[in-house]
Amino acid sequence: MSKGSRLLALLAVIALVVAACGDSTDDTTAAPATTATTAAPATTAAPATTAAPATTAATDTTAAMAGVTCDDPVKVGVITDQSGPLAIYGAHIMRALPIGFEYATGDDGSDGTYTFDNCDIEVTFKDDSSDPELSATAARELIEVDGVDIIIGTVSSGATAGLQGLARDNDIILIAAPAAANDITGKDFNENTFRASRNNYQDSIAICENLTKQYSSFVQIAPDYSFGYGGATAFRDACTALGGTFPAEDIFAPADTTDFTSYMETIGDVDAEAFLVTWAGGGFVPLLQAAIDLGVLEDKVLASGFVDNAVMPIFFANAIGSTSSILYHYTGPDNAANDFLVGKVAEAGTFPDLFDADGMNAAIMVVEALKASDGAADADSLRAALEGLSFDGPKGVIEVRAEDHVAIQDMYIMTLLNVDDPEFKYYEYVETVRPNPPCLLEGDFASRCGDIPASLSGS
Repeated sequence: MSKGSRLLALLAVIALVVAACGDSTDDTTAAPATTATTAAPATTAAPATTAAPATTAATDTTAAMAGVTCDDPVKVGVITDQSGPLAIYGAHIMRALPIGFEYATGDDGSDGTYTFDNCDIEVTFKDDSSDPELSATAARELIEVDGVDIIIGTVSSGATAGLQGLARDNDIILIAAPAAANDITGKDFNENTFRASRNNYQDSIAICENLTKQYSSFVQIAPDYSFGYGGATAFRDACTALGGTFPAEDIFAPADTTDFTSYMETIGDVDAEAFLVTWAGGGFVPLLQAAIDLGVLEDKVLASGFVDNAVMPIFFANAIGSTSSILYHYTGPDNAANDFLVGKVAEAGTFPDLFDADGMNAAIMVVEALKASDGAADADSLRAALEGLSFDGPKGVIEVRAEDHVAIQDMYIMTLLNVDDPEFKYYEYVETVRPNPPCLLEGDFASRCGDIPASLSGS
């Protein structure tokens, strides 16, 4: 494969990653889990010497063994892409969410309900095809017809933004998974929205930690709308904080651009070693074609984070030996939750993929929040439980930052060894990183950030 063809493949990967974090048409973690949940050992008994102590002890034991009690079944609605352009990622959520509920409750849900202590959880799935209008329709049905207490979703960040308003207006909790746009817990923040997935800054920090070990100067192009500006800002901030430089201003082009000649001429004139692209939709194809035609990629390398198992062989076959970041690969973490996930997915004849951890984490997050709220599923109780919640998932400890509801979590640096292992064992583990993104709240919510800086530079 020629250098131009190889880099075309890499850019296509970037576009897929962005799409998984954004819209298909426009843009692409309270009390410890053990709080009041552990039943008293069955062997605990009251002294039998007098009637009164025995009665008192029996009452105490019964109360302790009762654990969490939910007055009514807790209803969870899951909105994800089952049939649209991002269905490959929706499938990860559809597969891993039930596994997460089983892991967290100890109930396989075979009767349609996940039960722990005296609490039942009912889960309903809806398909939105990554269409914001369908997402909103599905959410209204879940809220008005099914009476859900919590919504989880969706793949598209643009569609997730619409769900935020519905969650706020109907005073229910929304858990974003796997959408990654910064705005969800940034400028679009509301107190009812929480993340199980990472945000763009966490991606950028992990990628730049690796990039800046190899390259010192960068140039980038992004679409001229909110997701593009957010992605470009995150990469510039992260790579700069880690010692990189950007010799020129970032280039922004309209999202519907088909002729990138003038933009590539500008980028070609920049003295930079690496070329970063943040893009969504089909525009990446003419963008890269222009870069190849004008020789931009002859002296500028293109770098990307590793992606899902299915795409890796298609686009990274000529990148064996390269090292980059990945938000999750099942061979990276070493913990009980990940072992459970791997075992359950293996029963179906395959192995976990890029967003399986997000799906499992969202389910665990629901159960642990209910444990911390003593079974209360109203928005006020769940907010109090979720802010500051820390729990163990397949990526290790997830911490929901109380200030902005960002989910602090591990990401992984891997070296690509092959793209043909039948169990998708493509990588050699290098290290675990745990990006701590800035707090991006604005307006009336900005004061919630406290001492957390608004950028990696501390400004």
